[in-house]
Amino acid sequence: MKFVIFPMPIFKITDDLVFPHPSLAEDGLLAIGGDLRPERLLLAYSNGIFPWPEGEGTPILWASPDPRLVLFPDNYIVSKRLERMIRQGKFTISFDENFTQVIRSCRLAARPGQRGTWITRAMLKA
Repeated sequence: MKFVIFPMPIFKITDDLVFPHPSLAEDGLLAIGGDLRPERLLLAYSNGIFPWPEGEGTPILWASPDPRLVLFPDNYIVSKRLERMIRQGKFTISFDENFTQVIRSCRLAARPGQRGTWITRAMLKA
């Protein structure tokens, strides 16, 4: 039996602010390269594409997995159990507070069984 292997297309990102269509992301991986400037990140996220750094000093991978989770805050229903926990004051819910420190802490969190983190210095800076 003979197999023909067709290579998966992976697009190289240039300085232009453009991404290939997410439907071209076979197995989720869409493109490689580019930068993390705000304009590129906004374009990526608004099209269901997100950066996936593999480590310090490596080119950025851009992914668009299908299916992917999309949360619509207006449609979120809080479970009775979570509602009880919130009322008990066990947790504090906040947003838009100390974002940099939260990301730094996530970057340093122990990940048993994993090597490294996707939160590289470049991602932290972005």
